Amino acid sequence: MANSNNQDTFISRIINAPQELVFEAWTREEHLQHWYAPKGCTVHFAHVDIRPGGGFLSCIRNPDGPYKDCWCKTTFLEITKPEKIVCTLQVADANGRPITSREAGMDPDWPDETILTVTFTPEGDKTLFTLHQTVNTVLAKRTGAYPSWIQMLDILEAHLQPAGTR
Repeated sequence: MANSNNQDTFISRIINAPQELVFEAWTREEHLQHWYAPKGCTVHFAHVDIRPGGGFLSCIRNPDGPYKDCWCKTTFLEITKPEKIVCTLQVADANGRPITSREAGMDPDWPDETILTVTFTPEGDKTLFTLHQTVNTVLAKRTGAYPSWIQMLDILEAHLQPAGTR
């Protein structure tokens, strides 16, 4: 398991949507399927069980990238509605078995498991969203994980806008 340190990845932004809705987008499959993949990619969920101790097995498919299918097993450690989610993200195979980053064909420096903490703080009718992942920021930028999170948050925010404003 990765250890948190001062070189972890942090991303914060104001999302133009209320706290409850942003939290719901992270905890309901009908929202996740619309935004939980970077631009040009798709996401497939093999199973979803969003509760403490539950999780999901997802595959982000990138038709143009070096990693065509990126399977990840997510296990929820804490869900505090509507303020916080803590989960592990573990490199996995299509059956949900943990594997190493190297076995997955990923950058061998990428940790096999990270801890992701996301918080949702109300800011009027908007939400201050903060992501903390226990992976070095330089590595996250080099592997594309950091820009992928930025793209996913852009897609999330667009998804949460009322139909007439998209």
